[in-house]
Amino acid sequence: MSLETVARQSLYRQTHARGGDLHSLADRRLLGRIWRFAGRHHRRLAVFLAVSVGAAGLTVATPLLAGRVVDEITGAGSSAMVMTLAAVIAAVAVAEAVVSLVTRWLSSVIGEGLILDLRTAVFDHVQRMPVAFFTRTRTGALVSRLGNDVMGAQRAFSDTLSGVVTNIVTLTLTLVVMLRISWQITLLSLALMPLFVIPARRIGTAMARLSRESAAHNATMNTQMTERFSAPGATLVKLFGDTAAESREFGVRAGRVRDIGVRTAMLQSTFMNSLTLMSALALALVYGLGGALAIGGHLQAGAIVSLALLLTRLYAPLTALANARVEIATALVSFERVFEVLDLVPLIGERPDAGTVPDGPVTVEFDSVRFSYPAADKVSLASLEEVAELDDRGGDEVLHGISFTARPGQMVALVGSSGAGKSTTAALLARLYDVDSGAVRLNGIDVRDLTFASLKDTVGMVTQDGHLFHESIRSNLALAAPAATDDQLWEALRRARLADVVAEMPDGLDTVVGERGYRLSGGQRQRLTIARLLLGRSRVVVLDEATASLDSESEVAVQQALAEAFAGRTSIVIAHRLSTVRAADVILVVEDGRIVERGTHDQLLARRGRYADLYETQFGDDKVAA
Repeated sequence: MSLETVARQSLYRQTHARGGDLHSLADRRLLGRIWRFAGRHHRRLAVFLAVSVGAAGLTVATPLLAGRVVDEITGAGSSAMVMTLAAVIAAVAVAEAVVSLVTRWLSSVIGEGLILDLRTAVFDHVQRMPVAFFTRTRTGALVSRLGNDVMGAQRAFSDTLSGVVTNIVTLTLTLVVMLRISWQITLLSLALMPLFVIPARRIGTAMARLSRESAAHNATMNTQMTERFSAPGATLVKLFGDTAAESREFGVRAGRVRDIGVRTAMLQSTFMNSLTLMSALALALVYGLGGALAIGGHLQAGAIVSLALLLTRLYAPLTALANARVEIATALVSFERVFEVLDLVPLIGERPDAGTVPDGPVTVEFDSVRFSYPAADKVSLASLEEVAELDDRGGDEVLHGISFTARPGQMVALVGSSGAGKSTTAALLARLYDVDSGAVRLNGIDVRDLTFASLKDTVGMVTQDGHLFHESIRSNLALAAPAATDDQLWEALRRARLADVVAEMPDGLDTVVGERGYRLSGGQRQRLTIARLLLGRSRVVVLDEATASLDSESEVAVQQALAEAFAGRTSIVIAHRLSTVRAADVILVVEDGRIVERGTHDQLLARRGRYADLYETQFGDDKVAA
């Protein structure tokens, strides 16, 4: 590898270094965890290191053979020997090419295998995190752990490890050979080493600072583009925003990135030109001093050629090893950031002896349930929220002794002011959170004693936002029943009063709904989530404002479909529009985390309490008009 190539790689790695120091090398626990991942590839790692050592030996062979050729030519040697040496040089070149390919293949296999292991581990772990984790974490920061940090950890084995081993062997062999040829020239060559290392360190530090500043500006621009280029963001800007101000703000940051790019290019060019100059001076030293020694009879001409060629084999590994500290520290930081996510303990776990909900109708029971949302330090990381320090204070209690029972075939409605705790109650039933005290039971079994699979099969839920993935209608429906046939999908759409709409779409079930389903209207999007619920055939159904986005005609149609689907099932309906819960068997009025009233629609109106106030607020104008 040439000095210029090593210099470029060294400069790049310093520029993109994440910081850190080597104190982590003394952390046996960290090294042990790294080995648990890398140890799965220990056989390939051993072969990889052996091949790297062999490659280092080949790099020293060519300069020596070239020197022998010169000696044969200047010493009136035989043409047969020259041809033989040339053939050996060609064989060494072929061997270097083959070894390089083998090394690259092993590096790729080990590195990509490590990426697979780390990404799978992080992805699986993140999926087990509670909803509170996702409500606090910046998605981009979390995705970065699966991207940049995993890639940084992978480079520790595919680049750094092999580079350190190869460079140490190459440096050792080169020094031994050069000292044997001429110790004077070798020592003088080493004296020039600071002229190579110091510029790399200083310019690399400056470029790293510029790179981080550029990355910060790019991250801000990406955030601005992500938010403004989404359907709701673009709509918001068109309705209320100032497009000229948006453009100016974007232009200022883009201009700063441009300026940083120009400065970075000039620093890199200055650095590379300096190294080229130093390399030329070093070669001049070899030719000048070596030539003088050759004329004096202390060296042969071939030795000078060998020294000149070996010089690049000396400076290249020295430059690389001088910056190995940065590469190792960066790799350890990447590993630490990955393990930081893996060390987050999910607050909600499945017990080893967890059971299942027995077949048949299901009774839902809330028994003196109290709940507070977990503090940030229990569910998140400061680096994922991009704050200096997480708030370790516990959350205020939002549910205070909630108790009620919903029996098979019953519809229990939760009504009340926004923020009263209705959606939180539904989340506890689906075990998106765990209660602080009391219990939520299905057929007398605490939901914490059930397997996740059984709970998911038993409880179906339609949330307020009706979230859809940027996938086809078929894929979004199949989340509830992966094995469902097309006939079953169309039947669910028909019962949700959406089949005619989907049939008119150009690709039918294969129509992509767009990010968050924004290619559909609000009502269509909500009806599609209801169709998904119907397809799942859950025995307990939770509707959290499921009809809020529907017009009156669609609401009536969906209510008819839901009435058919809810027959014999336990249903819990959360609604602000009281017209949707008049027929409920029990209406619970929730205020400030407490059930303040319960009864049927007529009973609660007759009491003239909180429910009557809510009803009067919604329908008072209609009554006056009537």
